[in-house]
Formats: sequence, C-alpha cells, structure tokens
Amino acid sequence: MTASDKKPPVIQCPSAQPTNPGAVVFGVVTGTTESPRIGYLTEAQPVTESLLALAGQANPGQVFRAASPCAGGGCKHFDGTDCRLATRIAQFLDPVVNSLPACEIRPTCRWFRQEGRVACLRCPQVVTEVCTTDEYRRWIADPESVAGTSDKSENISSGP
Repeated sequence: MTASDKKPPVIQCPSAQPTNPGAVVFGVVTGTTESPRIGYLTEAQPVTESLLALAGQANPGQVFRAASPCAGGGCKHFDGTDCRLATRIAQFLDPVVNSLPACEIRPTCRWFRQEGRVACLRCPQVVTEVCTTDEYRRWIADPESVAGTSDKSENISSGP
C-alpha cells in the first residue's frame, strides 16, 4: 500500500450515543449532575452489551462518553461544514482544565479538529445526555430544547 492508497481517518463525534454503530467508549461520567466531569479511559473500549449493562438503570449516555463516526449532514448540530455543538461549547463554556486531557480519540475528534485546544479544555464537563435543570447548559447542548427560542445566545449573557 502506498501513501496515496491510505484512506483519510474517520472523523469521530465525541458526544455520540454509546449505542451508535461503530461507537467506542472513551470516558466515564463522574462528579455531580450540576458539575459533571469525565474520567478518560486509558484506552477507548468498543461498545458491547456487557459494557452497556454497566450503566445499570441509567441511560448509557448519562454514564459514558462515547465517540462514533460523525454523522455529518445527518446530525442536527452539523451545519454542512462545522459542528455547531463544538462551536457553542468553545464559545459559552468556561475551561475546566489547564492542560489537554489524556484523550484517546483526539487524533480523529471533530471538536478538536474544528476548535482545537479550546474544545479540549472544556470537554471534561460535557455529558452526552444532559440531565441538568440548568437552562444555560441545556441551551448549549441543544438550543431547540429551551422553550421560546432556537438561538438564546443573545439572551443568555453568562453561564454557570
């Protein structure tokens, strides 16, 4: 195989549902509902039924951070070029770490490729299935989930 025969790497969404095809778990949610933190695994794990069972009664997206191939235009966050979720995270969340987390998916991560270090410094507080009642964090995750507007960025002046 020559260098020209190599396929480009599959770009991964770092906030995928663990049940998505091709998903790997790269972190576990720790902390509290209002102040979650991701504990990064030293090696991403393929999703299996036994791994999903470790979530117990919770939804796997509340317990695990998973990555799967980016759905591109099939995702409500993708605008045709960029991930709007990554943009909101980079713009509206404060950093929670000072150095890049030891993340197994960084080389293929859509957020890192798009936003760089800025996204990584905020990533440890991102949970795929948002359980908080904090309207600001719910808006960052999904602007359409907050009643009254699909773009609250001008109405919400500061975060938590």
